[in-house]
Amino acid sequence: MTKDTPGPTPEHIAVYQRLRRLFGNPELRSVDGRRRRRAADAAASEPYGLGRDPRGVGDVLAGVAAARGWESPLARAELLGTWPEIVGADTAAHTSPVGIEDGILTVQCDSTAWAQQLRLMSATVLNSIAERFPAAGVESARFLAPHAPSWKHGPKAVPGRGPRDTYG
Repeated sequence: MTKDTPGPTPEHIAVYQRLRRLFGNPELRSVDGRRRRRAADAAASEPYGLGRDPRGVGDVLAGVAAARGWESPLARAELLGTWPEIVGADTAAHTSPVGIEDGILTVQCDSTAWAQQLRLMSATVLNSIAERFPAAGVESARFLAPHAPSWKHGPKAVPGRGPRDTYG
């Protein structure tokens, strides 16, 4: 076969061409080749070209968070940090969010009255959370009343039924 007639490429040339496509041009792997490549790339760059507009730090960080999959944890942390803005300063003075687990926001309340009031307001609170922090993934809320004192713990606790067995 001659050069002018089309035909199958010899195997050694096909292997060479495939390796060259995979590993690049061997001439560009030298120091001088890299310098020539950088000079060619820099010549194509324009200071005010398309895509070169300055961006704010917030935009850059939002892009990084989206690329890394950090939106949900960041939204949850921001929700916990802005709790007073969500429920109001008076309510926030008597409540504190504990955490978010499996889509359930847990809130510790100062008294049973505050816990009951927030249970009644839960639809409003959840709507406000869904509007401001949709990436947090909060589906429901749990409002905990303060824990009752336990007779089972402490320095004077004894094994057994406790104080009930002294009443008869």
